Amino acid sequence: MQTRNKIFEDLSHLMTNAMGVAQGAKDEAETAMKSWMDRWLADRNFVTRDEFEAVRAMAQKAREENEALSARIEALESAASKPRSKPRATARAKSKTAKKPQS
Repeated sequence: MQTRNKIFEDLSHLMTNAMGVAQGAKDEAETAMKSWMDRWLADRNFVTRDEFEAVRAMAQKAREENEALSARIEALESAASKPRSKPRATARAKSKTAKKPQS
């Protein structure tokens, strides 16, 4: 016949309760630490990943537009610097030369 020892039974209940209290304290400490970290990060004005990616995409688009405009400017400048052929005489100028009296 086994006898139950009251001391061991009480000690077992005490340990079980202590584990429950420790788990509750752990959860409370995690919650407090997370809220403290959130407040600290908010005070530092850090950006979120989504905001960073959006600004990065805008910068990339602006860079591509800038490169396209630079290429267009270079093409226009090179076309402007090429020597032009002699301007053609207009119809009015041709008619004046044709009407000159011959002497």
